[in-house]
Amino acid sequence: MDDPTDHSPATVPGSLPILPPSTGMQPGFPAELTHEGLLAALGGSSMVPSQAGGEGERFDDLYLLAPIGVFLLDPDSTILQVNLVGASLLGVDRASAVRERFRGFVAPRFTGDFDAFVTRALASREPVRCGLQLQRDHGDRGVPVTLFGCAVAGALRLTVEPAEGRLAAIEESEERFRRIVQTAREGIWEFDSEARTTFANPRMAELLGYQVEAMAGRPLLSFLDAEGRSLLERNIARQQEGMPGRHELKFLRGDGSEIWLHLTANPLFDADGGFLGALALASDISEHRESTELAWHQANFDALTGLPNRNMFQERLRHEMKKARRERGFLALLFIDLDQFKQINDRFGHQQGDALLVQAAARLGACMRATDTLARIGGDEFVAILPGLGHVQDAERVAQDIIAVLNRPFELAGGEQGHISGSIGIALYPSDAADAEELLRHADQAMYAAKNGGRNRYTYFTDDMQSAAQQRARLAVDLRRAAGEHEFELFYQPIVNLKTGLVERAEALLRWRHPERGLLNPADFIAGAESTGVLLDIGDYAFRQAADQVLAWQRELGRPFQVSINLTSAQLRDEAHGWLGYVESLRLPPKSLVVDVSEDLLNEPAGHVFERLGRLHAMGVQVALDDFGTGHSALAQLNQFDIDYLKIDRSFVAGLTGDSGDLAMCEAIILLAHKLGLEVVAEGVETQAQLALLKAAGCDLAQGYVFARPAPASEVLALARQTHA
Repeated sequence: MDDPTDHSPATVPGSLPILPPSTGMQPGFPAELTHEGLLAALGGSSMVPSQAGGEGERFDDLYLLAPIGVFLLDPDSTILQVNLVGASLLGVDRASAVRERFRGFVAPRFTGDFDAFVTRALASREPVRCGLQLQRDHGDRGVPVTLFGCAVAGALRLTVEPAEGRLAAIEESEERFRRIVQTAREGIWEFDSEARTTFANPRMAELLGYQVEAMAGRPLLSFLDAEGRSLLERNIARQQEGMPGRHELKFLRGDGSEIWLHLTANPLFDADGGFLGALALASDISEHRESTELAWHQANFDALTGLPNRNMFQERLRHEMKKARRERGFLALLFIDLDQFKQINDRFGHQQGDALLVQAAARLGACMRATDTLARIGGDEFVAILPGLGHVQDAERVAQDIIAVLNRPFELAGGEQGHISGSIGIALYPSDAADAEELLRHADQAMYAAKNGGRNRYTYFTDDMQSAAQQRARLAVDLRRAAGEHEFELFYQPIVNLKTGLVERAEALLRWRHPERGLLNPADFIAGAESTGVLLDIGDYAFRQAADQVLAWQRELGRPFQVSINLTSAQLRDEAHGWLGYVESLRLPPKSLVVDVSEDLLNEPAGHVFERLGRLHAMGVQVALDDFGTGHSALAQLNQFDIDYLKIDRSFVAGLTGDSGDLAMCEAIILLAHKLGLEVVAEGVETQAQLALLKAAGCDLAQGYVFARPAPASEVLALARQTHA
């Protein structure tokens, strides 16, 4: 019997002639990749003839195009697969024929012969022959056929030929085959060994939006856009790694539109085993793809907020944990619960509650980086994965931002406002958990600790971090209380004129008289004040106190006196506290106040700094550049800004000796300042030797323990009176 699987290009009806070899692969693919590999990637098939068993031996896809009926049956004759001609022979659709029993189509008087045939065929690796009649429906006269069957990998491979004369049967079956190919609902696409089109049936041309003639000779890659080529490249890599399988690819149609095809290719060889090309079957899966993508999106994303849901969150968390383990980094998981959300639902209804959730999701998303993942895993529960952190404090800053944005009112329908807060639990990987489930559980526990601790806060899971976080939280509470109860006070350190020896000015230094810890220096609380948002309140209080004090001293001394006070960039940017207006209202004599600013302030946007410093000068307030030499200012900036004093940092003064580099630095700063018309103040002068060197270098003013330690205002007043006398 002729081999029904022999479908070289010469035997495929309507095929185009083999075209000359092309000049090479298309751009974007490795040069060493063979065309065989490219075609194999379409269906994951090996491009080497094989006699091995398995599914490929049981039913090759090329049997679909055989001009005779080909079936793959279970031992009980259940149809597992059927080709195009076989389905036509039974008068059924290929899909509906699968899982029916072939025996049901055998004329009743031949069922005994069929059963015996099946028994013999399953025991043989060589084809076994049987003649009988098939019926499409009960009552049909039946069609005489000849069956050939043999066992393959535990199943029965069956071919069916009409029983009439062999030549007439072949001619009839080939004519039937031509009709099937031309009218098939699946695309049939043949390539030569250079991956160029040699045949396409009408359905294939229709799928790709071309006339049949226009497809002749077109390379496979010309039908692929960048995404399609990328998908094909991945298929090639998978095929080269020995991972076979069917694949879905995106193709570009003639009008530029896109179509997703399920494409399976099988190799074609000549009698000597030489590679001729491939034959592919294609079916349109665009609609299926869209519905699959929709189903995937619904399974992985929250319908209300559009955020990843619990399923997607768990997948991303496991991925980020693997990445952190591989890179020996760490990540933070934030578990966020909305406080008072139930009251919003109870008071305004679930529709308003949903509107608030959407707004909350948007606010939370604005706190995230592009690499972070925010998900909604419950009614009012959100989680955030923060990978690739540099410091633990980075997670803490995100938590602080979240608390801040959730504290702002939410706009609801009808002009109503909703007020909620957030309780956040923070767990770290790998220090707090070994797997994703444990990490989520620990973050959840930390969240409940935050909720039980009063809500509107964050809590770490780890004991050590939790202790530090509690200390910071206590400091924040204490600072807010201290600002309200005026626990802050100013000490003053005298500044001496080195030419006259008089105490003509003083620097105001902030102190916190803590009820339990005693008198605290700024280093103990300024960072906490900045992070908790009370620094501006404290700075405003200090500035007003200093302005009041200098006015009082001037009245008591009966002569000019000056006070300097540190001013932060945040205070310069802030106008809400009105301290500038307060100074104006006091009508202080010019040069009564000096604001000490850092060198880094000069790197602020020029217009911003010019405007603020200019306004200060217009009010008679002078400006000193603090800790000069330790920042990042350029010398050119000194001429651009309204600077009156340079303050030599104590680190230079501490190393002063007769031949030290620090002395040279101090001398250079003094010379530079005087050339620019500025006065120089040396900080941290502690010895008479340092004082003598500074005087010899021409320094104008100095402060430090060699004169006096910071003291209350009354003591500084007494010292000013003594030196004046």
